[in-house]
Amino acid sequence: MSAAAIFLAEPFRSLWAGQDPFVAVEALDGEVFRELEARRTLRTEVDGRGYFVKIHRGVGWREIVKNLASLRPPVLGARNEWCAIRRLHELGVDSMRAVAFGQRGGNPARRRSFIVTEELAPTISLEDFSLDWRRQPPPIDLKRALIARVARMVSAMHGGGVNHRDLYICHFLLHLDPPPTAARCKLSLIDLHRAQVRARTPSRWRDKDLAALYFSALDIGLTRRDFLRFLRVYFARPLRQILRDEATLLAALTREARRLQERFVRKLAAGEMT
Repeated sequence: MSAAAIFLAEPFRSLWAGQDPFVAVEALDGEVFRELEARRTLRTEVDGRGYFVKIHRGVGWREIVKNLASLRPPVLGARNEWCAIRRLHELGVDSMRAVAFGQRGGNPARRRSFIVTEELAPTISLEDFSLDWRRQPPPIDLKRALIARVARMVSAMHGGGVNHRDLYICHFLLHLDPPPTAARCKLSLIDLHRAQVRARTPSRWRDKDLAALYFSALDIGLTRRDFLRFLRVYFARPLRQILRDEATLLAALTREARRLQERFVRKLAAGEMT
């Protein structure tokens, strides 16, 4: 059975009128960020506006089996990102805006799909924004506002049945127009191609997200009080109750963050990081 779906909004509805969207998307040009046999990612412009394009050409049975053998759900195409973006918007979590999506083919190993999202600009990732915090700490009210904002976004995401699977601070974009202040700081969550959407987020996947987020923020100069502030907002409970009821989870987060750190060091030593 063939699984097919197409969604086109402007400007691509007009741009591709009368064309096969799967042929038209392959013809887009621009700055290429990733070029593999099974996937292509690029930035293109239409009428002076930027868009990011992800094209999936089928991962093959070998990749699917390898992921399943490692107990990792394989990413079969753009549908994950499409569904996650729509769900996050329903939950009030700022993310990208998809303007084109397509999928066809019943064979999961050869399924073709694409997604086009509007560029979020001007923005800066929280990783880059916090790069110099150890030497030059930000205004404390802005830092606290950002921590609370991230906590509310992640809590809403998990509460709404979405887990990210790459929840690092580099995937939160801080909007720069207008300039961020404690009273007005907008963040958007990106890079959702591995995200999963369910009626309810399993604890296992929630905990993996939280551990990844904790790991990615370990070296930016946050204090213990900052981490506790995140927990209080995320769980929306008194801190004493959280520390009592979530003691097992908090210990597991520390262990998982340490494991991620050790893996990062191994990859760095092996020259696998770019």
